[in-house]
Amino acid sequence: MLGLKNSRALVGAALSVFALFANAAPTVVYDSLGPTVPNLPSLGYQATSTFEFGDRISFGAGDRGLDAVTVRMSTWALQSTYAGNPLYTNAAGYDHDLTFNIYGAGLGATPGALLATKTIDTLIPWRPAADPTCAGGTAWRAADGSCYNGMAFDVVFDFSSLGVVLPDDIVFGLAFNTQSYGTTPEGAAGPYNSLNFGLSAAATVGTDVNNDGVFWNTSFGGFLTNPANAGALKEDVGGWVGLVPAVQFATSAVPEPGSMALVAVALLGLGASRRRTKG
Repeated sequence: MLGLKNSRALVGAALSVFALFANAAPTVVYDSLGPTVPNLPSLGYQATSTFEFGDRISFGAGDRGLDAVTVRMSTWALQSTYAGNPLYTNAAGYDHDLTFNIYGAGLGATPGALLATKTIDTLIPWRPAADPTCAGGTAWRAADGSCYNGMAFDVVFDFSSLGVVLPDDIVFGLAFNTQSYGTTPEGAAGPYNSLNFGLSAAATVGTDVNNDGVFWNTSFGGFLTNPANAGALKEDVGGWVGLVPAVQFATSAVPEPGSMALVAVALLGLGASRRRTKG
């Protein structure tokens, strides 16, 4: 009976250790989302022949167990454009796959090896209907009184179950299919042709390694400083000052190996004690 009591105490101690990790608030180690706004500058994937777009960054102080990545996007599609199409009857938006990739920092214009990837099927909201009082009659009017052609919204990629431990420096990229581009192009026009990656002014937590560079996989070399980099995720330098891919990385503490061992020993001890008590 003493063994069972000791094992239960050990399990209680182990669970207390892990409760500290589970209840700890995530730490933001990189943030370039900027203020919450009705819309922001953005890069359209279909319009720029884009497969993937991102940046090389360094994380600020904090934990390195990846919890979630938030991406700020801009949607320009109106539901009324697709009236009568049975694929787009949901008034809230349409579903589309988005993939967030994390690579090693790499060297020069090349990212390192793929460290983690997450694909989600997420609801993309429709942009509000046009306000005829806006100049041109095609933009919508936000609560701030200004008119916008697109609408900003956030997408969260939950990495918490994947056990990703981040290095201090990475390259990231957001990828999705449009009518003509992506790993598997849709092959038909759709609202995803009006889906853009938001761009903020600067990182407020962590560091944008090169504030005049991004990582961009476009099939059209004319968009790039070095046209030879077309067709691969490479760093494009020049003309990007004040335009930073808008993302946020939130992390949690990574349990130390000693804590893992404590739980393993506790569970083994409890199992053995229960077998002895039953016998």
